[in-house]
Amino acid sequence: MEVSEHLFSFIRVHAADDVSQLLLSAGRYPDVDVPFAAEQIAARQHIRGKLPHWEADGKLLFPSRTAAEQCSSELTARYKQRLLEGGERHLCDLTGGLGVDAYYFARRTPRVTYVECDGVCFDTAMYNFERLNVRNIAGYNADARDVLDKISQPDVFYIDPARRGAGNTRVFALRDCRPDLEEMLPELLRRAPRVIAKLSPMLDIRHTLTLLPATSEIHVVSVRNECRELLFVARRGAEDDDPFVHCVNFTSNGGEQTFGFHYQEEQKTEPLIHSQVQAYLYEPNASILKAGAYRLTAKRYGVAKLHASSHLYTSDQCLHTFPGRIFRVERVFAFNNAFCRTIARDVPQANLAARNFPLTVNELRKRIRVADGGDAFLFATTLAGNGKVVILCRKAV
Repeated sequence: MEVSEHLFSFIRVHAADDVSQLLLSAGRYPDVDVPFAAEQIAARQHIRGKLPHWEADGKLLFPSRTAAEQCSSELTARYKQRLLEGGERHLCDLTGGLGVDAYYFARRTPRVTYVECDGVCFDTAMYNFERLNVRNIAGYNADARDVLDKISQPDVFYIDPARRGAGNTRVFALRDCRPDLEEMLPELLRRAPRVIAKLSPMLDIRHTLTLLPATSEIHVVSVRNECRELLFVARRGAEDDDPFVHCVNFTSNGGEQTFGFHYQEEQKTEPLIHSQVQAYLYEPNASILKAGAYRLTAKRYGVAKLHASSHLYTSDQCLHTFPGRIFRVERVFAFNNAFCRTIARDVPQANLAARNFPLTVNELRKRIRVADGGDAFLFATTLAGNGKVVILCRKAV
């Protein structure tokens, strides 16, 4: 794969340009492949902040902006490095894509096999590996199902099934993704002791467990309180129907919130509920909410739920170690017509949230006419006695 120095220079100079406008002005640059350059610029704009190490190298290439949108971030790729076990010396990435995960796995294990069915994506990744001075990645431009016999004794497979269907539409169900992990998993575990699968964060975890019965652990990974990755780790011979769930949230200040549990432990825990809003309000991070550790969160941190289905918590003390958002409560309003008529006068701007409440955020905003934004928060929710309230608060931490 060869790109001229002149084209690389053009990409650098126009790195911040509007790609649509750049394409419209292609006639001004007769000596430049503007569509190719525009695709590279768009891809680089997508990885800005997402892949800082790759962004810093001005001569890496990208097969498409879509590949840049869909690839793992450096943060989540580094997290997946932790999933490798000490004796694992050969990892096979069956759905290599842009190659970000393969690259970071290669920095932790001696040997990586990268498999990618798309020829342009494959060639680009292999070029980038060489550019990044990675010497322990071997590549196959092939479909994952066609290459298994060619791969010698991997210790672990990594697979990220494509979540795009006909017409590039998004799909989420395992059977709709390619390759079909549910169908393929027994064969993969016959060939390697472990399989690490990156799945859609939209999937229902408990239902997915019934489809992947060899699962030994689950990792729910969020970045700045947005759930980004759902990782299922399957192990040959595993028969545990209650795998350990790791909830991880990387915060905006560089911190890491962790919470681990078994579902049986969650089910056996009695819910701790308080019918009154106390001095502080807590909302667990996105990973805990996705995993469903609602009762255990209250038990372990000594906070009480406002309602069995609200997943908002309260206490009189500020618990700085709570894995989620922490708010200082200023006032609790009963939700009624008088509140809807007058709240905008006292709180003209606020961030709205509805948790276990009969109205959506958009419906509520139309009713109360409070502008979006500012440092105030209004949580509309239901208390244990089924009373509807709106809690005015501000971030405490």
